[in-house]
Amino acid sequence: MDKEEIIKREVDKCAEVMRKSGVILYPTDTIWGIGCDATHAKAVDRIYKIKKRSESKAMIILLDDAERLRNYLKEVPPIIFDLLERIRKPLTVIYPGAVNLPKNVMANDQSVAIRIVKNEFCKKLIQKIDKPLISTSPNIAGEPAPVFFRQISDYIKKKVDYVVEMEQDIIYDIKPSTIIRILDDGEFEVIRE
Repeated sequence: MDKEEIIKREVDKCAEVMRKSGVILYPTDTIWGIGCDATHAKAVDRIYKIKKRSESKAMIILLDDAERLRNYLKEVPPIIFDLLERIRKPLTVIYPGAVNLPKNVMANDQSVAIRIVKNEFCKKLIQKIDKPLISTSPNIAGEPAPVFFRQISDYIKKKVDYVVEMEQDIIYDIKPSTIIRILDDGEFEVIRE
């Protein structure tokens, strides 16, 4: 099977799992992530339970294209398109004014963290389900985030409904994304480099 066929097979399997409110463990453009359909509150709640994480800590959502930001934000700051075009490494942006998302995806101030992915598998999965994906590190809250697949605990692997069967043996020199917050005046601040 070539890479395209493998990606298609895995995208189809993940989409089927998520149609049934399922949770997946999958490779992203940073580290492996636990994910689900970000618009499905019960599936998102399951991820909080798996991670033993407080719901007061919002999670990142992934989109395949910056144009989709308009579906989940009251207003898309004009500066963002330039930023997304210029920054080469993965960039998560915390935006004010989230819409069309469950409360348990947004922070208490109605902000939401969104990353536009470059990873081919993630892009195709988002396109297949036509919804954003949750992406959160595959660890119990407070424990170090696994950098590659073999570091992910058996507990996490058993709690999800499906583990993507590709890229498990690949060790990338990848770290979590840079995080910036869009401020009320349209400027931004760096939260994590």
